[in-house]
Amino acid sequence: MRQVVLDTETTGLEVAQGHRIIEIGCIELVNRRHTGRSFHRYLRPDRDIDSGAGRVHGISSAELMNMPRFAAVAGELLEFIGGAELIIHNAEFDVGFLDNEFRLAGRPADSIRIHCQVLDTLVLARRLHPGQRNSLDALCRRYGIDNSGRELHGALLDARLLADLYLAMTGGQAALSLDTAPAVVPGAVPAARLDRTGLQLVVVRASGAELAAHERQLDLLQEACPQGAAWRSAGR
Repeated sequence: MRQVVLDTETTGLEVAQGHRIIEIGCIELVNRRHTGRSFHRYLRPDRDIDSGAGRVHGISSAELMNMPRFAAVAGELLEFIGGAELIIHNAEFDVGFLDNEFRLAGRPADSIRIHCQVLDTLVLARRLHPGQRNSLDALCRRYGIDNSGRELHGALLDARLLADLYLAMTGGQAALSLDTAPAVVPGAVPAARLDRTGLQLVVVRASGAELAAHERQLDLLQEACPQGAAWRSAGR
């Protein structure tokens, strides 16, 4: 399973007001593992950056004067994300801006959802934590993701944080390695076999409330993962 975690920075908040993308950052995951591949571009927006947006990401118009326009990198972006499931926090915002950029570049047929499935981690977080703050910073604190270097927003930095956050929110385990042989430590003393003679095992069964909570968690995994909840597909 190939997934791409994506984030953007923009000149302002509203596409309808003519705001544009100025930074795109993408991180690739395959089978819930970081591959080390990324896509990162700064873009020339041909318009001013709102002061409020500038305070958020710290990018100035002067820094972008010699950067390419979106049309020049559109093909590279589609090549990187094509066929993947996109993981985006507040996806409607980023997808709306990306679709607008493709339209302005003369590529209106290249809507993001034509090329990719989209998973919105904000929607997932609201299901997991109703009534709580579910911003990227709040979720990083909740899941113990180190965001101490995030003094300003940045598309690639935020995509990296979101990749780790997504893995934590959907189980935390990047990959199973049950078929990997244990490491042999030189000089280690083999563990003694446990004598189970006369051992009486105590079986503690889950309560009805615990079983219901388990089913709710599987429902969330079923919605969040294209392959569905493995526990259910394995037939338990």
